[in-house]
Amino acid sequence: MIKTSAVKPEHRRVEAPAIVFNNQDDVIAAFDRGELNRDFIAVVRYQGPRANGMPELHKLTPLLGVLQDRGFQVALVTDGRMSGASGKVPAAIHVTPECLVGGPLARVRTGDMILVDSERCVLQADVTESEWQVRTPERVDVSCYHYGLGRELFAGFRANALGAEQGAMTFVAPETGGTAWSLHAAPIQDRFLFAEEDSVVEDEEKV
Repeated sequence: MIKTSAVKPEHRRVEAPAIVFNNQDDVIAAFDRGELNRDFIAVVRYQGPRANGMPELHKLTPLLGVLQDRGFQVALVTDGRMSGASGKVPAAIHVTPECLVGGPLARVRTGDMILVDSERCVLQADVTESEWQVRTPERVDVSCYHYGLGRELFAGFRANALGAEQGAMTFVAPETGGTAWSLHAAPIQDRFLFAEEDSVVEDEEKV
């Protein structure tokens, strides 16, 4: 999803190389080092419900806004979340499935050209079909998010959380008529596909 009401029309379409980060602190550190003074799309992955509880990424809004004010074309793409007031920078959030279960952002590499077009509802990686198919999701160690401050108590909830599109819920009541909740979702774009139910279940078993 993306909120466009606070984004000026001239910033609602951004096409730029991806820079991949595994948490928002890495983005802040790169900004402080002066490495982000250019056009780019920040891909912040492994921020979904199962990876680390889908934390608020609001710390990214000010620095991306500064870069935009400097004249650079910037945007954010993540499987995490931001508050409703996402600011003037286009932010495509809640990308599902999340990276921990093999979601599409886990296949994005730094340097890939990414298109975020909120006017046409397009989120696309400019990667050939053959290249995309042979890429495997890049695994990241997220264990640091699972310990300390009582996080161990919620391990079972994280492990069984549904995706952001299903509300990141752990306990799900059957739908009307007794139908179980379905994890299957239709593709939205040929470079960012939702997983089929079987592949999601397979990834769940590996996790």
